[in-house]
Amino acid sequence: MNSSKIQAWVVAVGRGAVVTFFAVVAAANGTQQVSDGRYVVCISASAVACAVVLLVPRLRWPVAPIVVTAVTAWWEWALPLAVVLYDLAAARRTWAALLCVAATLGASLLHYPPTRLWHQEQYVTALFLWAFAYVVGMWIGGRRRLVRALAADVEHLRVEAQLREEAARVAERSRIAAEMHDVLAHRLSLIALHTGVLATRSDTLPGPVAERLALLRGASTEALTDLRGVLGVLRAPGAAPNGAGAVPAPVPGDVQQLVDDARAASQPIALTIHGRPQDAPTTHRLAVYRIAQEALTNARKHADSAPVTMTIDYRPPATLVEVTNPAGPSGQAAAVSSGYGLVGLRERVSALGGQLNAGPAGGGSWRLAARIPHPAGTEENETPA
Repeated sequence: MNSSKIQAWVVAVGRGAVVTFFAVVAAANGTQQVSDGRYVVCISASAVACAVVLLVPRLRWPVAPIVVTAVTAWWEWALPLAVVLYDLAAARRTWAALLCVAATLGASLLHYPPTRLWHQEQYVTALFLWAFAYVVGMWIGGRRRLVRALAADVEHLRVEAQLREEAARVAERSRIAAEMHDVLAHRLSLIALHTGVLATRSDTLPGPVAERLALLRGASTEALTDLRGVLGVLRAPGAAPNGAGAVPAPVPGDVQQLVDDARAASQPIALTIHGRPQDAPTTHRLAVYRIAQEALTNARKHADSAPVTMTIDYRPPATLVEVTNPAGPSGQAAAVSSGYGLVGLRERVSALGGQLNAGPAGGGSWRLAARIPHPAGTEENETPA
């Protein structure tokens, strides 16, 4: 049972106890005022009716105000009407509350001979009790509305954060798809180019070889056309094509140049690179550059002037990236996890079958690490460094 259900149960039990107590007290006072005991049944039935309409949620409006006002006007009971005024105040039905009080006082005033409500000046106590119940109802109702408004705001912020995170994922997927388009288009263009050159010398080649070359060139050209048609729409709006020829592959950013630029901006960085960038696929080098770029940006933002340690390993069987830096003042480095740049990086690394972790490390430092496994067979095909 969650906290909201427990709270609702406690409120229901408390209301039941208060209403029952008021009904019993009102019935007891009414019975004492009747000396011959002829109206005991009517008084008890009136008390039960008030308790029922006040406890059943569906009867609280508009049945409860009508029934309780009528019973209060007849038997001059102030306690049940106090519960009605509390409910009306919580629901902001001021006009109904004023009407109930006016009807009760007016009906009691019309009694002849003068009733004890006016003769004994008990209306002062009744008015004070009703005013107190109404004020409490206004406060409780305002608090409930405030809580609902805050809950709605929190839900709105949660949904907005979800949408922003999803937008970051979609943008990163589009960027990855565009990069894959460029990489594959470049490879297919090279295949078509070389097979076309060989096809021009088909007279010096055996017949089956020339036929296979023509088939390979046609298949690569068709695949290139299909690839451009499917993924070309992922480019930025208004981006002009690079020409009718082969599409150049995107050049992975130079991590060393990125680090040198950051050092020129007075950011202390210790960079260690194992292996050669050529040891890893192009997609891995693109991902490494993006990870290093995001890590250095976050370090400058949340731990300015703190030393950064970056280690990159391109060697099979997996490309490894690790960036660590001390936490910023007042633990500001923890705020990095709320950025949407890491969402895109996780999407990129997951698309390559890898895993990215970001969070606090030992000694109050912040660590960003990624592991991207090389495709099967890459290790056997690599030349030694």
